[in-house]
Amino acid sequence: MEKAYAFWRAFQDRLLAPAAAVLFVGATLLALLEVGRRYVLGLSFEWQQDAVTFFILSGVFLYFSVSQRRDAHLTVTLVPELFNVFGGRWRIAAEAVKLAAIVFSCAFMAAVVWWGLPEVADSIKYESRTESLAFPMWPFLAILLGSFACMGITMLFQIYRAAQTLRGIAVLEEPIEKMDGTH
Repeated sequence: MEKAYAFWRAFQDRLLAPAAAVLFVGATLLALLEVGRRYVLGLSFEWQQDAVTFFILSGVFLYFSVSQRRDAHLTVTLVPELFNVFGGRWRIAAEAVKLAAIVFSCAFMAAVVWWGLPEVADSIKYESRTESLAFPMWPFLAILLGSFACMGITMLFQIYRAAQTLRGIAVLEEPIEKMDGTH
């Protein structure tokens, strides 16, 4: 399981995160180009707004699973944090609540992917397009579902880690990242 997790981390860090960064930078540069074209030349591409919007959203989608793995996302942790304050057996209860939440979240991701697949197929079949009609919608929908699937895979690893933590076994530890920018 450790090797699979290391492979998954490498996939996220070497493929998903850079792809998201390229989409963010590209969309930002396109937006800046359009600001210049609009205010200096008085011209604008009709498709530019769709491109910027959907490319940035795709970048966000691709980064979902990385954020999930690093716990760099919004979470509501009131109950587990409250339980941890009491200590002792309450800490075990806090871990059980976290495990239940991640199992529910993973099931939700699986359901979204399962029921979203026909939406992608319909988007291809009916040739759905963005508002400017410049881009087909299916690539963006496929990226969304693929990103949710990646997030679900990350959650499966987290479920395994949480279950092992309840047993008192530390597994799938994240490597410590240096904060000075060197690796």
